[in-house]
Amino acid sequence: MDLPNLPKLIDLSCVKTDIVMEDLRAMVALAKKHRFICCFAMPCYTAWLIEQLKDDQDIQVGGAVGFPSGADLTEAKVLTAERFVAAGCGELDMVINVGALKNRDYAMVSRDLEQVKAAAGERTLKVILEVACLTDDEIRKGSELAVRAGAAYVKTGTGWAKQPTTVEHIELIRDTIGDDAKIKAAGGIRTLRDIERMVAAGCSRFGIGIKSARNILKEAGLEA
Repeated sequence: MDLPNLPKLIDLSCVKTDIVMEDLRAMVALAKKHRFICCFAMPCYTAWLIEQLKDDQDIQVGGAVGFPSGADLTEAKVLTAERFVAAGCGELDMVINVGALKNRDYAMVSRDLEQVKAAAGERTLKVILEVACLTDDEIRKGSELAVRAGAAYVKTGTGWAKQPTTVEHIELIRDTIGDDAKIKAAGGIRTLRDIERMVAAGCSRFGIGIKSARNILKEAGLEA
């Protein structure tokens, strides 16, 4: 791997229930120091995050849509996406309607995806499957629906699930979508070895919290 450019594979995230301003400030400081590609906060802090990074054009701010279950009304997801686009988010990470997918209500899933994609416009849209809650067949179907709706990335999880993303999840998604979209892994990625194995399996972006990101940077010799 090109270790000096490792931060360009990582979206720093502060999207847990108990995030406080100290965490957000630490994320901004780490992002500015190492030039991470993107940062995510929970929706109520996204405008603040945009303001903090407004002078750092190479660091995107992403918007979290439908966290963590994906079961919001489509209208709520669309409004959130529109607000994020208007505020200046460069990317949107949207949780698929997990329950509808498991119910095989593919029409509901598709309408949800298509309307958020329309609201996102030219912004990068990543669709989160929450693979820890899905069977292999559901992962395949969710990946197909995400790509059909125009997602730039299929993302494995929110980071809220108890089970981590695995290399096998990456391989399954890659086998399903080929080169029609990219893959972002999130959830339980703790080591440089995790990243190396997932890159080899076809993953090109990672969502990682600041504590794990700092530890991975240390492994790579990029942080003291």
